[in-house]
Amino acid sequence: MDALINVNGEQVQTLQIIFITTLLTLLPSMVVMMTSFTRYIISFSFLRSAMGLQQNPPNMVLIGMALFLTLFTMSPVVDDIRVDAYEPYMAEEITQEEFFTRAEQPLKEFMARQTEKSSLELFCGLAKIDVPQGENVQDIPLRVLVPAFMTSELKRAFMIGFYLYIPFVLIDVVVASTLMSMGMIMLPPSMISMPFKLLLFIALDGWELLFSTLVQGFR
Repeated sequence: MDALINVNGEQVQTLQIIFITTLLTLLPSMVVMMTSFTRYIISFSFLRSAMGLQQNPPNMVLIGMALFLTLFTMSPVVDDIRVDAYEPYMAEEITQEEFFTRAEQPLKEFMARQTEKSSLELFCGLAKIDVPQGENVQDIPLRVLVPAFMTSELKRAFMIGFYLYIPFVLIDVVVASTLMSMGMIMLPPSMISMPFKLLLFIALDGWELLFSTLVQGFR
């Protein structure tokens, strides 16, 4: 018989409390693995490296920007979970099992839209299951969809990083060639190219351009 704990006059099963505590512990990993956070933070890291900046913006700032952009991007999914699963569960209209079934539906739909077919076929093959046809994402188990989604997100994030590197590498090449032609071999090219990189980024309104491109990539 499950032990019961009285909380605010209500009987709550001990196993439910343990389950909720475990879920809260895994929440950071779920945010990283099942949302748009990975693409944002990797893109920001690539941008900082491409500009040759060491600690500016700081890691805390990059993580904060990635978290708030993730919240902005995932807000339709969160709203669907709240309306279709959380509110009926709190009103005791559905069971706990039905709550999780309804809650995972919007997440599955979001991840399926962002997952490349080749990645999904790869992990379905590794799991020895058939690739679901059409839009029936409910047939895809999370143990297959999550790694397929992460593989696609990493691929896209690295492609974005490649495109971010190109203009800044061109500036480095031009500055290095100019210094070499002037005989200033001992002067580090990165010291001279840094102001030009910052000027280019400011002139293009880089942050707004990057944010809008990343967000629209999910929409």
